[in-house]
Amino acid sequence: MAVKKTVLPVILLAALAAPLAARAETPEFGIAIENHRFVPSELTVPAGKKLKLVIENRDATPEEFESHDLRREKVIAGKSKVEVWVGPLEAGSYGFYGEYHEQTAEGRLIAK
Repeated sequence: MAVKKTVLPVILLAALAAPLAARAETPEFGIAIENHRFVPSELTVPAGKKLKLVIENRDATPEEFESHDLRREKVIAGKSKVEVWVGPLEAGSYGFYGEYHEQTAEGRLIAK
């Protein structure tokens, strides 16, 4: 019976650690919003992997990150950050824009 009592905590620990290990392997990329523009406006990311985009709005006004290609939209308050999870992406080009400043806030992810 003692074996069962020690095996259970090990199994629980392994089950809890697996998602953390997967997150540690997830590539993370940063994009900033400055003067109603995405910086960088083009970003190369690995194809075939789930990605975390950390978008920092350095402007005082809100902006909405929107992408029909990525099927994502997220409002980012002024002077704040958000995480946007995408993928895994096939190789290709994926456009995004700032809905509140479409004329200047444009960008593209290039998955290779």
